Amino acid sequence: MINVLKDKKILIGITGGIAAYRICSMINKLKKGGSIIKVIMTDAATKFVSPMTFQSLTNHPVHINTFDSNNKSDIEHINLADWCDLFLLAPATYNTINKIANGIADNLLTTVIAAIPSQTPVLIAPAMNCHMWENLIIKENIKRLEKIRINSKLKKYYFVAPRRGQLACGYEGEGVLETSDIIIKEITKILH
Repeated sequence: MINVLKDKKILIGITGGIAAYRICSMINKLKKGGSIIKVIMTDAATKFVSPMTFQSLTNHPVHINTFDSNNKSDIEHINLADWCDLFLLAPATYNTINKIANGIADNLLTTVIAAIPSQTPVLIAPAMNCHMWENLIIKENIKRLEKIRINSKLKKYYFVAPRRGQLACGYEGEGVLETSDIIIKEITKILH
């Protein structure tokens, strides 16, 4: 069997949700498959997991700010967008999904997604409170992004729906980040 993940460059966008810690094990599994991983974090994501954790796991600097004074490239968002074979947004928060659907690029992560070439797939794995997941605004914005992919035949905007389970807030419901194995299976399917 061909290893589809070998030498694939996967850029992972991590947003500010408690499920951010689960991306650590996913990175390890992707690396075992031979993928090269880089990470972008929103400022909120850094409150849940230290950027140093992801830097240690990937052996690459973690990108957070649009205008990083330590970065020698003044077009970092373009370089990152062009670098990847697939962009994985996980966990994807209510806020970030709605920003993407409405063309808002107000941080490094959303700016990179806006700059990703049309042939590069973007896989979105939401994680949020069940009431937020059931909100009609997010449902409409997900439909909007899926419609863009279907109507334009772009490879952008695939989704792995959250699963039902115990949420950090104590509720039981749909909104738990899907397992790394399911997300990796979807990545493999998209890249095949």
